Amino acid sequence: MLSDHVKTGMQQAPHRSLFNALGFTPEEMKKPLVGIISSYNEIVPGHMNLDKIVDAVKLGVAEAGGMPVVVPAIAVCDGIAMGHTGMKYSLVTRDLIADSTECLARAHQFDAMVCVPNCDKNVPGLLMAAARVNIPTIFVSGGPMLAGRVKGEKRSLSSMFEAVGAYAAGKMTADDVAEFEEKVCPTCGSCSGMYTANSLNCLTEVLGMGLRGNGTIPAVYSERLRLAKHVGNQIMELYRKDIRPRDIMTEDAFMNALTVDMALGCSTNTMLHLPAIAHEAKVNIDVNVANEVSARTPNLCHLAPAGHTYMEDLNEAGGVYAVMKELSKKNLINLGCLTATGKTVGENIEYARNLDPEVIRPVEEPYSATGGIAILNGNIAPESCVVKRSAVAPEMLKHSGPARVFDCEDDAITAIKGGKIVPGDVVVIRYEGPKGGPGMREMLNPTSAIVGMGLGSTVALITDGRFSGASRGASIGHVAPEAAVGGPIALIREGDIIDIDIDNHTLNARVSEEEFAERKKNWKPRVNEVDGYLVRYRELVTGAPQGAVLSVEGWHHD
Repeated sequence: MLSDHVKTGMQQAPHRSLFNALGFTPEEMKKPLVGIISSYNEIVPGHMNLDKIVDAVKLGVAEAGGMPVVVPAIAVCDGIAMGHTGMKYSLVTRDLIADSTECLARAHQFDAMVCVPNCDKNVPGLLMAAARVNIPTIFVSGGPMLAGRVKGEKRSLSSMFEAVGAYAAGKMTADDVAEFEEKVCPTCGSCSGMYTANSLNCLTEVLGMGLRGNGTIPAVYSERLRLAKHVGNQIMELYRKDIRPRDIMTEDAFMNALTVDMALGCSTNTMLHLPAIAHEAKVNIDVNVANEVSARTPNLCHLAPAGHTYMEDLNEAGGVYAVMKELSKKNLINLGCLTATGKTVGENIEYARNLDPEVIRPVEEPYSATGGIAILNGNIAPESCVVKRSAVAPEMLKHSGPARVFDCEDDAITAIKGGKIVPGDVVVIRYEGPKGGPGMREMLNPTSAIVGMGLGSTVALITDGRFSGASRGASIGHVAPEAAVGGPIALIREGDIIDIDIDNHTLNARVSEEEFAERKKNWKPRVNEVDGYLVRYRELVTGAPQGAVLSVEGWHHD
Protein backbone atom coordinates (compact mmCIF):
# COMPACT_ATOMS: atom_id res chain seq x y z
CA MET A 1 0.00 0.00 0.00
CA LEU A 2 1.17 3.52 -0.75
CA SER A 3 -0.16 4.49 2.66
CA ASP A 4 2.42 2.21 4.28
CA HIS A 5 4.80 5.13 3.73
CA VAL A 6 2.88 6.96 6.46
CA LYS A 7 1.64 4.01 8.54
CA THR A 8 4.21 1.21 8.74
CA GLY A 9 7.68 0.85 10.31
CA MET A 10 9.62 2.47 13.14
CA GLN A 11 10.32 5.62 11.10
CA GLN A 12 6.59 6.12 10.79
CA ALA A 13 5.92 6.11 14.54
CA PRO A 14 5.48 9.94 14.50
CA HIS A 15 3.05 9.56 11.61
CA ARG A 16 1.05 6.96 13.53
CA SER A 17 0.82 9.26 16.51
CA LEU A 18 -0.88 11.80 14.27
CA PHE A 19 -3.28 9.15 12.96
CA ASN A 20 -4.04 8.37 16.60
CA ALA A 21 -4.89 12.05 17.02
CA LEU A 22 -7.36 11.61 14.16
CA GLY A 23 -9.04 8.77 16.02
CA PHE A 24 -7.82 5.93 13.80
CA THR A 25 -7.95 2.49 15.39
CA PRO A 26 -5.19 -0.12 14.90
CA GLU A 27 -7.61 -2.10 12.71
CA GLU A 28 -8.26 0.91 10.48
CA MET A 29 -4.54 1.55 10.13
CA LYS A 30 -4.22 -1.79 8.34
CA LYS A 31 -6.76 -0.83 5.65
CA PRO A 32 -6.16 1.04 2.37
CA LEU A 33 -6.43 4.79 2.83
CA VAL A 34 -9.11 6.13 0.49
CA GLY A 35 -9.25 9.89 0.01
CA ILE A 36 -12.75 11.20 -0.66
CA ILE A 37 -12.35 14.54 -2.40
CA SER A 38 -15.45 16.46 -1.36
CA SER A 39 -16.51 19.66 -3.08
CA TYR A 40 -19.24 20.31 -0.55
CA ASN A 41 -19.94 23.96 0.26
CA GLU A 42 -22.88 26.22 1.03
CA ILE A 43 -22.48 28.75 -1.79
CA VAL A 44 -22.86 26.54 -4.89
CA PRO A 45 -26.37 25.05 -5.42
CA GLY A 46 -24.81 22.07 -7.19
CA HIS A 47 -22.71 21.31 -4.12
CA MET A 48 -25.02 21.90 -1.18
CA ASN A 49 -26.09 18.23 -1.20
CA LEU A 50 -22.63 16.70 -1.52
CA ASP A 51 -22.28 16.11 2.22
CA LYS A 52 -24.98 13.43 1.99
CA ILE A 53 -23.33 11.87 -1.05
CA VAL A 54 -19.96 11.86 0.71
CA ASP A 55 -21.51 10.12 3.73
CA ALA A 56 -22.92 7.45 1.40
CA VAL A 57 -19.53 7.00 -0.26
CA LYS A 58 -17.88 6.63 3.17
CA LEU A 59 -20.32 3.88 4.09
CA GLY A 60 -19.59 2.06 0.86
CA VAL A 61 -15.82 2.33 1.27
CA ALA A 62 -15.89 1.15 4.89
CA GLU A 63 -18.25 -1.70 4.05
CA ALA A 64 -15.86 -2.88 1.31
CA GLY A 65 -12.79 -2.84 3.54
CA GLY A 66 -11.25 0.61 3.05
CA MET A 67 -10.56 3.49 5.41
CA PRO A 68 -12.29 6.63 4.05
CA VAL A 69 -10.91 10.09 4.81
CA VAL A 70 -12.65 13.22 3.56
CA VAL A 71 -10.63 16.17 2.22
CA PRO A 72 -11.90 19.35 0.53
CA ALA A 73 -11.84 20.79 -2.97
CA ILE A 74 -12.94 24.34 -3.79
CA ALA A 75 -15.67 25.18 -6.28
CA VAL A 76 -17.16 28.31 -7.83
CA CYS A 77 -20.78 28.77 -8.90
CA ASP A 78 -20.43 30.20 -12.39
CA GLY A 79 -23.98 31.54 -12.28
CA ILE A 80 -23.28 33.62 -9.18
CA ALA A 81 -19.86 34.64 -10.54
CA MET A 82 -21.38 35.72 -13.89
CA GLY A 83 -21.33 39.27 -15.17
CA HIS A 84 -18.79 40.85 -12.80
CA THR A 85 -15.13 40.53 -11.84
CA GLY A 86 -15.84 37.23 -10.09
CA MET A 87 -16.05 35.46 -13.44
CA LYS A 88 -12.38 36.23 -14.02
CA TYR A 89 -11.65 33.75 -11.23
CA SER A 90 -13.76 30.86 -12.49
CA LEU A 91 -11.62 29.13 -15.12
CA VAL A 92 -8.41 29.37 -13.13
CA THR A 93 -10.02 27.40 -10.29
CA ARG A 94 -9.86 24.33 -12.52
CA ASP A 95 -6.09 24.28 -12.25
CA LEU A 96 -6.13 25.28 -8.58
CA ILE A 97 -8.39 22.27 -7.92
CA ALA A 98 -6.12 19.94 -9.89
CA ASP A 99 -2.98 21.22 -8.18
CA SER A 100 -4.38 21.19 -4.64
CA THR A 101 -5.86 17.70 -5.04
CA GLU A 102 -2.55 16.42 -6.37
CA CYS A 103 -0.86 17.94 -3.31
CA LEU A 104 -3.33 16.40 -0.86
CA ALA A 105 -3.16 12.94 -2.42
CA ARG A 106 0.62 12.81 -2.70
CA ALA A 107 1.34 14.41 0.68
CA HIS A 108 -0.85 11.93 2.53
CA GLN A 109 -0.10 8.89 0.33
CA PHE A 110 -3.67 7.92 -0.52
CA ASP A 111 -4.07 4.41 -1.88
CA ALA A 112 -7.19 5.35 -3.85
CA MET A 113 -9.59 8.27 -4.35
CA VAL A 114 -13.28 8.92 -4.79
CA CYS A 115 -13.99 12.34 -6.30
CA VAL A 116 -17.32 13.98 -5.48
CA PRO A 117 -17.66 17.09 -7.68
CA ASN A 118 -20.55 18.62 -9.57
CA CYS A 119 -19.99 21.97 -11.23
CA ASP A 120 -18.19 23.52 -14.16
CA LYS A 121 -14.47 23.66 -13.26
CA ASN A 122 -14.65 21.22 -10.38
CA VAL A 123 -15.26 18.15 -12.55
CA PRO A 124 -12.43 18.74 -15.07
CA GLY A 125 -10.07 19.87 -12.29
CA LEU A 126 -10.59 16.62 -10.40
CA LEU A 127 -10.32 14.53 -13.59
CA MET A 128 -7.01 16.25 -14.29
CA ALA A 129 -5.85 15.46 -10.76
CA ALA A 130 -6.97 11.83 -11.07
CA ALA A 131 -4.95 11.39 -14.25
CA ARG A 132 -1.94 13.12 -12.71
CA VAL A 133 -1.89 11.19 -9.44
CA ASN A 134 -2.90 7.94 -11.21
CA ILE A 135 -4.04 5.89 -8.25
CA PRO A 136 -7.33 3.93 -8.45
CA THR A 137 -10.03 6.61 -8.68
CA ILE A 138 -13.75 6.80 -9.35
CA PHE A 139 -16.21 9.70 -9.60
CA VAL A 140 -19.72 10.29 -8.33
CA SER A 141 -21.21 13.70 -9.05
CA GLY A 142 -23.87 15.57 -7.09
CA GLY A 143 -26.36 15.23 -9.94
CA PRO A 144 -28.44 17.69 -11.97
CA MET A 145 -31.13 20.02 -10.68
CA LEU A 146 -34.73 19.33 -11.58
CA ALA A 147 -36.12 21.75 -14.15
CA GLY A 148 -38.31 24.57 -12.91
CA ARG A 149 -41.81 25.23 -14.17
CA VAL A 150 -43.13 28.63 -15.18
CA LYS A 151 -46.64 28.94 -16.57
CA GLY A 152 -46.76 25.21 -17.24
CA GLU A 153 -43.44 25.02 -19.13
CA LYS A 154 -40.14 23.57 -17.96
CA ARG A 155 -37.47 26.20 -17.48
CA SER A 156 -33.84 26.46 -16.35
CA LEU A 157 -31.19 29.02 -15.47
CA SER A 158 -30.66 30.15 -19.08
CA SER A 159 -34.36 31.12 -19.13
CA MET A 160 -33.62 33.42 -16.20
CA PHE A 161 -30.79 35.24 -17.96
CA GLU A 162 -32.91 35.58 -21.10
CA ALA A 163 -35.81 36.92 -19.03
CA VAL A 164 -33.61 39.83 -17.94
CA GLY A 165 -32.94 40.60 -21.61
CA ALA A 166 -36.63 40.34 -22.41
CA TYR A 167 -37.42 42.79 -19.61
CA ALA A 168 -34.89 45.25 -21.06
CA ALA A 169 -36.65 44.91 -24.41
CA GLY A 170 -40.04 45.61 -22.81
CA LYS A 171 -41.24 42.09 -23.54
CA MET A 172 -41.63 41.06 -19.90
CA THR A 173 -42.80 42.85 -16.79
CA ALA A 174 -40.97 42.99 -13.47
CA ASP A 175 -43.59 40.58 -12.09
CA ASP A 176 -42.85 38.13 -14.92
CA VAL A 177 -39.14 38.24 -14.11
CA ALA A 178 -39.89 37.76 -10.41
CA GLU A 179 -41.87 34.61 -11.21
CA PHE A 180 -38.96 33.23 -13.20
CA GLU A 181 -36.63 34.17 -10.36
CA GLU A 182 -38.70 32.15 -7.90
CA LYS A 183 -39.20 29.06 -10.04
CA VAL A 184 -36.41 28.32 -12.55
CA CYS A 185 -33.97 26.78 -10.00
CA PRO A 186 -36.24 24.73 -7.73
CA THR A 187 -33.79 22.22 -6.21
CA CYS A 188 -30.15 21.64 -5.42
CA GLY A 189 -27.96 20.25 -8.20
CA SER A 190 -26.10 21.38 -11.29
CA CYS A 191 -28.32 23.57 -13.48
CA SER A 192 -30.84 21.43 -15.31
CA GLY A 193 -29.89 21.84 -18.99
CA MET A 194 -26.96 20.44 -20.98
CA TYR A 195 -24.68 23.12 -19.64
CA THR A 196 -21.00 22.71 -18.79
CA ALA A 197 -21.40 20.86 -15.48
CA ASN A 198 -23.87 18.30 -16.80
CA SER A 199 -21.88 17.94 -20.02
CA LEU A 200 -18.76 17.03 -18.05
CA ASN A 201 -20.58 14.74 -15.63
CA CYS A 202 -22.03 12.85 -18.61
CA LEU A 203 -18.63 12.69 -20.30
CA THR A 204 -17.08 11.39 -17.05
CA GLU A 205 -19.47 8.47 -17.42
CA VAL A 206 -18.47 8.04 -21.08
CA LEU A 207 -14.76 8.15 -20.24
CA GLY A 208 -15.37 5.28 -17.85
CA MET A 209 -14.52 7.19 -14.67
CA GLY A 210 -18.06 7.09 -13.26
CA LEU A 211 -20.77 4.45 -12.93
CA ARG A 212 -24.04 4.41 -14.85
CA GLY A 213 -26.21 7.39 -13.97
CA ASN A 214 -23.34 9.60 -12.83
CA GLY A 215 -24.31 12.29 -15.31
CA THR A 216 -28.09 12.10 -15.24
CA ILE A 217 -29.65 10.88 -11.96
CA PRO A 218 -31.22 14.03 -10.46
CA ALA A 219 -29.57 15.42 -7.34
CA VAL A 220 -32.71 15.03 -5.24
CA TYR A 221 -33.31 11.36 -6.07
CA SER A 222 -32.41 8.78 -3.43
CA GLU A 223 -31.11 6.74 -6.34
CA ARG A 224 -28.06 9.02 -6.26
CA LEU A 225 -27.31 8.01 -2.67
CA ARG A 226 -27.50 4.38 -3.72
CA LEU A 227 -25.13 5.17 -6.58
CA ALA A 228 -22.72 6.76 -4.09
CA LYS A 229 -22.72 3.63 -1.93
CA HIS A 230 -21.99 1.50 -5.00
CA VAL A 231 -19.13 3.84 -5.86
CA GLY A 232 -17.71 3.37 -2.36
CA ASN A 233 -17.84 -0.39 -2.87
CA GLN A 234 -16.41 -0.22 -6.38
CA ILE A 235 -13.36 1.85 -5.51
CA MET A 236 -12.14 -1.03 -3.39
CA GLU A 237 -12.54 -3.36 -6.38
CA LEU A 238 -10.47 -0.98 -8.50
CA TYR A 239 -7.86 -0.86 -5.74
CA ARG A 240 -7.63 -4.64 -5.47
CA LYS A 241 -7.39 -5.03 -9.25
CA ASP A 242 -5.00 -2.06 -9.50
CA ILE A 243 -7.11 -0.38 -12.21
CA ARG A 244 -5.92 3.22 -12.52
CA PRO A 245 -7.20 6.34 -14.31
CA ARG A 246 -4.66 6.09 -17.13
CA ASP A 247 -5.78 2.50 -17.75
CA ILE A 248 -9.28 3.88 -18.28
CA MET A 249 -8.70 7.32 -19.84
CA THR A 250 -7.02 6.11 -23.02
CA GLU A 251 -7.04 7.72 -26.45
CA ASP A 252 -9.98 5.51 -27.45
CA ALA A 253 -11.88 6.59 -24.33
CA PHE A 254 -11.37 10.25 -25.21
CA MET A 255 -12.59 9.60 -28.74
CA ASN A 256 -15.70 8.04 -27.19
CA ALA A 257 -16.12 11.18 -25.09
CA LEU A 258 -15.82 13.46 -28.13
CA THR A 259 -18.32 11.30 -30.01
CA VAL A 260 -20.93 11.38 -27.25
CA ASP A 261 -20.20 15.09 -26.80
CA MET A 262 -21.37 15.60 -30.41
CA ALA A 263 -24.42 13.37 -30.00
CA LEU A 264 -25.56 15.07 -26.79
CA GLY A 265 -24.84 18.62 -27.96
CA CYS A 266 -22.64 19.41 -24.98
CA SER A 267 -21.21 22.75 -23.88
CA THR A 268 -18.46 24.34 -25.98
CA ASN A 269 -16.39 24.39 -22.78
CA THR A 270 -15.73 20.68 -23.29
CA MET A 271 -13.33 21.84 -26.00
CA LEU A 272 -11.28 23.52 -23.26
CA HIS A 273 -11.51 20.74 -20.72
CA LEU A 274 -11.24 17.45 -22.62
CA PRO A 275 -7.81 18.33 -24.12
CA ALA A 276 -6.60 19.46 -20.68
CA ILE A 277 -7.74 16.22 -19.03
CA ALA A 278 -6.21 14.20 -21.88
CA HIS A 279 -2.93 16.07 -21.45
CA GLU A 280 -2.74 14.87 -17.84
CA ALA A 281 -3.53 11.31 -18.97
CA LYS A 282 -0.59 11.49 -21.43
CA VAL A 283 -2.98 11.57 -24.40
CA ASN A 284 -2.74 14.28 -27.04
CA ILE A 285 -5.98 15.70 -28.42
CA ASP A 286 -5.85 18.41 -31.08
CA VAL A 287 -9.08 20.37 -30.74
CA ASN A 288 -9.46 20.38 -34.53
CA VAL A 289 -10.15 16.62 -34.44
CA ALA A 290 -13.60 17.63 -33.18
CA ASN A 291 -14.67 18.43 -36.76
CA GLU A 292 -13.67 14.95 -37.92
CA VAL A 293 -15.66 13.40 -35.08
CA SER A 294 -18.61 15.71 -35.73
CA ALA A 295 -18.66 14.83 -39.45
CA ARG A 296 -19.41 11.19 -38.65
CA THR A 297 -21.53 11.64 -35.50
CA PRO A 298 -25.25 12.42 -35.61
CA ASN A 299 -26.70 14.85 -33.08
CA LEU A 300 -29.30 12.84 -31.15
CA CYS A 301 -30.30 15.16 -28.30
CA HIS A 302 -31.55 18.73 -28.07
CA LEU A 303 -31.49 19.39 -24.35
CA ALA A 304 -31.86 22.93 -23.02
CA PRO A 305 -30.72 25.44 -24.12
CA ALA A 306 -30.83 23.86 -27.61
CA GLY A 307 -34.30 22.40 -27.04
CA HIS A 308 -37.06 21.85 -24.50
CA THR A 309 -35.90 18.68 -22.76
CA TYR A 310 -33.82 18.54 -19.59
CA MET A 311 -31.45 16.27 -17.71
CA GLU A 312 -34.28 14.55 -15.86
CA ASP A 313 -35.77 13.66 -19.26
CA LEU A 314 -32.47 12.23 -20.47
CA ASN A 315 -32.27 10.16 -17.32
CA GLU A 316 -35.76 8.73 -17.83
CA ALA A 317 -34.96 8.02 -21.48
CA GLY A 318 -32.11 5.71 -20.54
CA GLY A 319 -29.30 8.15 -19.83
CA VAL A 320 -25.82 8.25 -21.28
CA TYR A 321 -25.66 4.49 -21.83
CA ALA A 322 -28.74 4.67 -24.08
CA VAL A 323 -27.06 7.38 -26.17
CA MET A 324 -23.92 5.26 -26.45
CA LYS A 325 -26.04 2.25 -27.42
CA GLU A 326 -27.63 4.23 -30.27
CA LEU A 327 -24.20 5.36 -31.50
CA SER A 328 -22.85 1.82 -31.31
CA LYS A 329 -25.39 0.78 -33.95
CA LYS A 330 -23.21 2.67 -36.45
CA ASN A 331 -19.95 1.48 -34.90
CA LEU A 332 -19.19 4.95 -33.57
CA ILE A 333 -18.20 3.80 -30.08
CA ASN A 334 -15.02 1.96 -29.07
CA LEU A 335 -16.57 -0.92 -27.15
CA GLY A 336 -13.35 -2.41 -25.82
CA CYS A 337 -12.40 0.44 -23.47
CA LEU A 338 -11.98 -0.53 -19.82
CA THR A 339 -14.14 1.39 -17.33
CA ALA A 340 -14.45 1.91 -13.58
CA THR A 341 -17.09 -0.81 -13.48
CA GLY A 342 -14.26 -3.26 -14.13
CA LYS A 343 -15.99 -4.12 -17.41
CA THR A 344 -15.66 -2.81 -20.94
CA VAL A 345 -17.89 -0.19 -22.52
CA GLY A 346 -19.46 -2.93 -24.64
CA GLU A 347 -20.37 -4.95 -21.55
CA ASN A 348 -21.73 -1.87 -19.80
CA ILE A 349 -24.12 -0.84 -22.58
CA GLU A 350 -25.13 -4.31 -23.76
CA TYR A 351 -28.59 -4.10 -22.19
CA ALA A 352 -29.11 -0.33 -22.43
CA ARG A 353 -32.28 0.78 -24.20
CA ASN A 354 -33.58 4.05 -25.59
CA LEU A 355 -36.83 4.49 -23.67
CA ASP A 356 -37.92 7.77 -25.25
CA PRO A 357 -37.05 8.48 -28.90
CA GLU A 358 -38.37 12.02 -28.48
CA VAL A 359 -35.53 12.75 -26.02
CA ILE A 360 -32.85 10.54 -27.57
CA ARG A 361 -33.43 10.40 -31.31
CA PRO A 362 -32.76 7.00 -32.91
CA VAL A 363 -29.45 7.06 -34.74
CA GLU A 364 -31.35 6.62 -38.03
CA GLU A 365 -33.44 9.78 -37.35
CA PRO A 366 -31.09 12.35 -35.79
CA TYR A 367 -31.65 16.07 -35.36
CA SER A 368 -28.74 16.48 -37.75
CA ALA A 369 -26.30 14.17 -39.47
CA THR A 370 -23.37 15.98 -37.86
CA GLY A 371 -22.50 16.69 -34.24
CA GLY A 372 -23.41 19.49 -31.86
CA ILE A 373 -20.08 21.34 -31.80
CA ALA A 374 -18.03 22.85 -34.62
CA ILE A 375 -14.48 24.20 -34.70
CA LEU A 376 -14.03 27.15 -37.04
CA ASN A 377 -10.86 28.65 -38.53
CA GLY A 378 -10.16 31.72 -40.63
CA ASN A 379 -8.33 35.01 -40.65
CA ILE A 380 -10.00 36.08 -37.38
CA ALA A 381 -9.23 32.75 -35.68
CA PRO A 382 -6.17 31.20 -37.37
CA GLU A 383 -5.71 28.75 -34.49
CA SER A 384 -9.37 27.92 -33.79
CA CYS A 385 -12.67 28.96 -32.25
CA VAL A 386 -15.74 27.03 -31.11
CA VAL A 387 -19.50 27.18 -31.64
CA LYS A 388 -22.33 25.04 -30.28
CA ARG A 389 -23.80 24.26 -33.67
CA SER A 390 -26.84 22.45 -32.26
CA ALA A 391 -27.98 25.66 -30.51
CA VAL A 392 -27.72 27.86 -33.63
CA ALA A 393 -30.86 28.74 -35.59
CA PRO A 394 -30.68 27.25 -39.12
CA GLU A 395 -30.81 30.69 -40.70
CA MET A 396 -27.69 31.73 -38.75
CA LEU A 397 -25.46 28.84 -39.82
CA LYS A 398 -24.28 31.19 -42.55
CA HIS A 399 -24.23 34.88 -41.76
CA SER A 400 -22.49 38.07 -42.87
CA GLY A 401 -22.72 41.40 -41.16
CA PRO A 402 -20.89 44.47 -39.88
CA ALA A 403 -18.71 44.17 -36.78
CA ARG A 404 -19.82 46.04 -33.66
CA VAL A 405 -16.62 46.05 -31.61
CA PHE A 406 -16.31 46.14 -27.81
CA ASP A 407 -13.22 45.75 -25.65
CA CYS A 408 -15.05 44.15 -22.73
CA GLU A 409 -18.25 42.27 -21.99
CA ASP A 410 -19.77 45.08 -19.93
CA ASP A 411 -19.74 47.63 -22.76
CA ALA A 412 -21.34 45.11 -25.12
CA ILE A 413 -24.18 44.38 -22.69
CA THR A 414 -24.89 48.10 -22.30
CA ALA A 415 -25.12 48.48 -26.08
CA ILE A 416 -27.32 45.41 -26.54
CA LYS A 417 -29.77 46.39 -23.81
CA GLY A 418 -29.67 49.99 -25.01
CA GLY A 419 -31.04 48.96 -28.40
CA LYS A 420 -27.84 49.86 -30.27
CA ILE A 421 -27.45 46.40 -31.82
CA VAL A 422 -29.69 45.73 -34.81
CA PRO A 423 -30.49 42.66 -36.92
CA GLY A 424 -27.57 41.62 -39.09
CA ASP A 425 -24.86 42.87 -36.71
CA VAL A 426 -21.92 40.78 -35.51
CA VAL A 427 -21.02 41.70 -31.94
CA VAL A 428 -17.26 41.33 -31.31
CA ILE A 429 -16.14 41.17 -27.67
CA ARG A 430 -12.38 41.01 -27.18
CA TYR A 431 -9.75 41.28 -24.45
CA GLU A 432 -11.66 38.65 -22.50
CA GLY A 433 -9.23 35.77 -23.11
CA PRO A 434 -6.96 33.93 -20.63
CA LYS A 435 -4.43 36.79 -20.51
CA GLY A 436 -6.56 39.69 -21.67
CA GLY A 437 -9.41 39.23 -19.21
CA PRO A 438 -7.51 37.87 -17.49
CA GLY A 439 -9.30 34.64 -16.70
CA MET A 440 -11.39 34.12 -19.86
CA ARG A 441 -14.87 35.10 -18.63
CA GLU A 442 -18.00 33.36 -19.88
CA MET A 443 -20.28 35.45 -22.06
CA LEU A 444 -23.70 34.19 -20.94
CA ASN A 445 -24.95 37.69 -20.13
CA PRO A 446 -24.44 39.18 -23.62
CA THR A 447 -25.78 36.10 -25.44
CA SER A 448 -28.80 36.01 -23.13
CA ALA A 449 -29.34 39.73 -23.71
CA ILE A 450 -29.29 39.15 -27.47
CA VAL A 451 -31.84 36.32 -27.21
CA GLY A 452 -33.96 38.23 -24.71
CA MET A 453 -34.05 41.25 -27.03
CA GLY A 454 -35.44 38.99 -29.77
CA LEU A 455 -32.22 39.07 -31.83
CA GLY A 456 -31.15 35.44 -31.39
CA SER A 457 -31.83 34.53 -35.02
CA THR A 458 -30.41 37.71 -36.57
CA VAL A 459 -27.32 38.75 -34.57
CA ALA A 460 -24.07 36.80 -34.12
CA LEU A 461 -21.45 37.19 -31.39
CA ILE A 462 -17.76 36.30 -31.46
CA THR A 463 -15.28 36.60 -28.59
CA ASP A 464 -11.88 35.51 -27.33
CA GLY A 465 -13.65 34.79 -24.05
CA ARG A 466 -15.75 31.69 -23.45
CA PHE A 467 -19.39 30.83 -23.75
CA SER A 468 -21.39 29.23 -21.03
CA GLY A 469 -22.98 25.89 -21.79
CA ALA A 470 -26.23 27.80 -21.35
CA SER A 471 -25.47 30.09 -24.30
CA ARG A 472 -27.37 29.69 -27.53
CA GLY A 473 -27.55 31.37 -30.90
CA ALA A 474 -24.64 32.07 -33.25
CA SER A 475 -22.23 32.49 -30.35
CA ILE A 476 -18.61 31.82 -31.35
CA GLY A 477 -16.06 31.77 -28.56
CA HIS A 478 -12.52 30.77 -27.58
CA VAL A 479 -11.15 32.75 -30.55
CA ALA A 480 -7.41 32.10 -30.68
CA PRO A 481 -5.00 33.73 -30.62
CA GLU A 482 -6.66 36.17 -28.25
CA ALA A 483 -6.60 39.94 -28.57
CA ALA A 484 -4.18 40.45 -25.68
CA VAL A 485 -1.36 38.75 -27.60
CA GLY A 486 -2.14 40.60 -30.82
CA GLY A 487 -4.43 38.01 -32.37
CA PRO A 488 -6.39 39.20 -35.42
CA ILE A 489 -9.52 39.75 -33.33
CA ALA A 490 -7.64 42.71 -31.78
CA LEU A 491 -7.36 44.28 -35.24
CA ILE A 492 -11.05 44.14 -36.22
CA ARG A 493 -12.54 47.60 -36.68
CA GLU A 494 -16.09 48.85 -36.36
CA GLY A 495 -17.99 48.11 -39.56
CA ASP A 496 -15.66 45.41 -40.94
CA ILE A 497 -17.80 42.77 -42.62
CA ILE A 498 -17.59 39.41 -40.83
CA ASP A 499 -18.43 36.22 -42.73
CA ILE A 500 -19.53 33.20 -40.68
CA ASP A 501 -20.04 29.80 -42.32
CA ILE A 502 -20.52 27.15 -39.66
CA ASP A 503 -21.19 24.27 -42.03
CA ASN A 504 -17.89 24.98 -43.78
CA HIS A 505 -16.06 25.74 -40.50
CA THR A 506 -14.91 29.24 -41.43
CA LEU A 507 -14.82 32.63 -39.69
CA ASN A 508 -13.34 35.50 -41.67
CA ALA A 509 -13.25 39.27 -41.86
CA ARG A 510 -13.21 40.88 -45.28
CA VAL A 511 -9.81 42.35 -44.52
CA SER A 512 -6.69 41.57 -46.53
CA GLU A 513 -3.48 40.23 -44.99
CA GLU A 514 -1.79 43.47 -45.98
CA GLU A 515 -4.43 45.55 -44.20
CA PHE A 516 -4.17 43.37 -41.06
CA ALA A 517 -0.39 43.82 -41.12
CA GLU A 518 -0.77 47.59 -41.42
CA ARG A 519 -3.22 47.69 -38.50
CA LYS A 520 -0.86 45.57 -36.41
CA LYS A 521 1.82 48.29 -36.68
CA ASN A 522 -0.45 50.69 -34.78
CA TRP A 523 -1.84 48.15 -32.32
CA LYS A 524 -1.24 48.67 -28.63
CA PRO A 525 -2.19 45.98 -26.09
CA ARG A 526 -4.99 46.76 -23.68
CA VAL A 527 -4.33 45.84 -20.06
CA ASN A 528 -7.12 45.15 -17.58
CA GLU A 529 -6.55 45.99 -13.93
CA VAL A 530 -6.62 42.94 -11.68
CA ASP A 531 -5.40 41.90 -8.27
CA GLY A 532 -4.64 38.90 -6.10
CA TYR A 533 -4.30 35.52 -7.74
CA LEU A 534 -5.08 36.83 -11.22
CA VAL A 535 -1.88 38.88 -11.20
CA ARG A 536 -0.02 35.63 -10.55
CA TYR A 537 -2.08 33.88 -13.22
CA ARG A 538 -1.18 36.48 -15.84
CA GLU A 539 2.49 36.19 -14.89
CA LEU A 540 2.30 32.42 -15.29
CA VAL A 541 0.70 32.46 -18.72
CA THR A 542 3.19 34.99 -20.06
CA GLY A 543 5.68 33.08 -22.17
CA ALA A 544 3.83 29.80 -21.63
CA PRO A 545 1.31 27.97 -23.82
CA GLN A 546 -1.94 29.92 -24.16
CA GLY A 547 -4.15 29.28 -21.15
CA ALA A 548 -1.31 27.59 -19.26
CA VAL A 549 -1.12 27.45 -15.49
CA LEU A 550 1.84 26.23 -13.47
CA SER A 551 1.47 23.08 -11.35
CA VAL A 552 3.80 20.93 -9.32
CA GLU A 553 4.66 18.89 -12.43
CA GLY A 554 5.19 21.81 -14.80
CA TRP A 555 3.08 23.61 -17.40
CA HIS A 556 -0.43 22.30 -17.92
CA HIS A 557 -2.43 24.01 -20.59
CA ASP A 558 -5.76 24.14 -22.33
